[in-house]
Amino acid sequence: MRKRIYVAGGGGMLGEGFYQVFKGEFELKFTDKDVNEDWISFLDFRDFDAYRRDVTDFAPDYLFHLGAYTSLEYCDLNPDDTYETNTLAVENAVHISNVLDIPLLYISTAGIFDGKQDTYDDWDTPNPLGVYARSKYMGELFVKENKRKHIICRAGWMMGAGPSKDKKFIQKIMKQLKDGREELYIVDDKLGTPTYTHDFARNVKLLFEKEYWGLYNMVCGGSTGRLEVAQELIRILGLTERVRITPVDSNHFAEEFFSARPPSERLINRKLDIRKCNVMRDWKVCLDEYIKDYYHGYLAG
Repeated sequence: MRKRIYVAGGGGMLGEGFYQVFKGEFELKFTDKDVNEDWISFLDFRDFDAYRRDVTDFAPDYLFHLGAYTSLEYCDLNPDDTYETNTLAVENAVHISNVLDIPLLYISTAGIFDGKQDTYDDWDTPNPLGVYARSKYMGELFVKENKRKHIICRAGWMMGAGPSKDKKFIQKIMKQLKDGREELYIVDDKLGTPTYTHDFARNVKLLFEKEYWGLYNMVCGGSTGRLEVAQELIRILGLTERVRITPVDSNHFAEEFFSARPPSERLINRKLDIRKCNVMRDWKVCLDEYIKDYYHGYLAG
């Protein structure tokens, strides 16, 4: 009999990656406020009673809690909504999984660090700068303190799911290119590590198979920055002769992106390496695969 996984907040870019990786081997139930696929049903996991009832009725072997607000600006402007969604709902997931005695997956972020170091491993101490980062870190702490069988995975700069769901850096550039932009202004003072949703989901699957409970950094190989990612994307697209990239500092976008961001969000998958279960590929390999699989014909349309 196939094991069952309940995936809460599975309607976004990460949920799409999990669906593609897990659908062949598990019986899945994906829920979200945004029902944007025929494999997703409606649930607002902030409603504790509804969340508990729906998970209990499905009787899963695992609970994956994926959903969160990720716009730093929205979170800073709406702290109560953010904490209810990103922190208290995680507490709901912990309580539900404890009653059912099943393992829990929680997704955290590289953004919980202050960026004063160049890189961070799994044991470095977080120092969140804003509401988003703090809400995610509080979720981490609650899971660690109250859930015995858990896996917490810290993601970096997420990429995946294509134009309809990718709300992050890659899609923002692709949209500018689709609109005919021939000059891109890219910040050169933000460092980080891309994270491809498919690799991320595969690595999560491996950890659950091995029952390696605990907290893990989980990002693609290779450290980089926003500028290099943009340059590599333009190279993959074959647009180096047509599109000019102009480096700017973060102040260039200060009016739109006013929230505090760490100068470095570079993570090291030290625990995954030590356990010999790091299947995250180099970010350039993943970016190339992502563009070819999800953006074929996008710029021509």
